Amino acid sequence: MLKPWMIIGGITILIALASLFFRPRDTQWAKNLNRPKWLVFEPLIPVIWTIVFTGGALSAATVWENAPGSVSTWLLMGLYLLLEVVTVAYIPATLRSRNLKIGTTLGATGVVLGIVLTLIVGNISGLAALLLLPYLLWSPVGTYTTWEMMQLNPEAT
Repeated sequence: MLKPWMIIGGITILIALASLFFRPRDTQWAKNLNRPKWLVFEPLIPVIWTIVFTGGALSAATVWENAPGSVSTWLLMGLYLLLEVVTVAYIPATLRSRNLKIGTTLGATGVVLGIVLTLIVGNISGLAALLLLPYLLWSPVGTYTTWEMMQLNPEAT
């Protein structure tokens, strides 16, 4: 029998892989953008996002285990799903549109959704809320970085 964490983990991986649907010419555009001088941790970004998505999936599984199958749990799973879709949409939407403003908007939307989700699940499980902490710490950094890149690359907005 499939455990909730297996289903949630599988969905998380499938959605995360959806961000790979961009073309090499799109990535070349991004490579040519000016970056903030303080952006020295860029090689660590894949590791950071792996930690963020793992925490989100474990948080969702924790919530599910506290109230399996209830209507409110299904609604929360929808909110987790929405948060991940908005987060994963950042790369293909920004690269394909070649517009950093879209990335900043998606990033800011993710920050707000992450805060709302954390506040809601905190009433169900402190552990579930704690597992969202990497998202709450990282997504504002990513959003600010994109905003800063807008200032350095006005032609990309």
